[in-house]
Amino acid sequence: MTQLLRVQNFTVSSDGFGAGEGQSLERPFGHADPMSLMSWAGTTASWKMRTEPGGSRGLDDYFIRDYDHNVGAEIMGRNKFGPQRGPWENEEWQGWWGDEPPFHTPVFVMTHHTRPSFTLSDTTFHFVDDDPAKVLERAKEAAQGKDVRVGGGATTIRAFLEADLVDTLHVVVNPSITLGSGARLWESPDELTDRFHLDVVPSPSGVVHHLFWRK
Repeated sequence: MTQLLRVQNFTVSSDGFGAGEGQSLERPFGHADPMSLMSWAGTTASWKMRTEPGGSRGLDDYFIRDYDHNVGAEIMGRNKFGPQRGPWENEEWQGWWGDEPPFHTPVFVMTHHTRPSFTLSDTTFHFVDDDPAKVLERAKEAAQGKDVRVGGGATTIRAFLEADLVDTLHVVVNPSITLGSGARLWESPDELTDRFHLDVVPSPSGVVHHLFWRK
């Protein structure tokens, strides 16, 4: 069975930014408001952070339910793990994800400054300084036959796209949000149509789902 490298539920603004500028400990998305950017996900019945019953069913909910299906490892950039830059000044801090991170798989954090791996609940974080192809090789081995997900941010996804390693992408465009600057995935989804088929599916919630798969 072929192991896929997947991008799922990655949400961008109308102008293609996945996060804003000025990331900090208090503002992981910089000047972008994650609650607004990801509002389509937060209103679904299957949203994992939902604290009250209810929520919508339908297209958006389907993508939220499918998020973890057959995923055996995650790859992320250092800025998705935390806001620190350069050498690690505080290795006791273990990321934004709390004592029970939502990944439930090995996670490979791409960084030029490695540190020892550690485990929180059923998630083990590995810090790797390597090119995308070699990181993917390690992640596929750790995934034990399941797919690997590139979780973000935009710069990391672009690195895997530029290395021609991504098999499928699901990108959600939120047309109500314009950021103007930050970490940009694209100026237009048409940039990827030389290598990928594309289906564009509007949702009743107002967002637009872009589904790419290799030609």
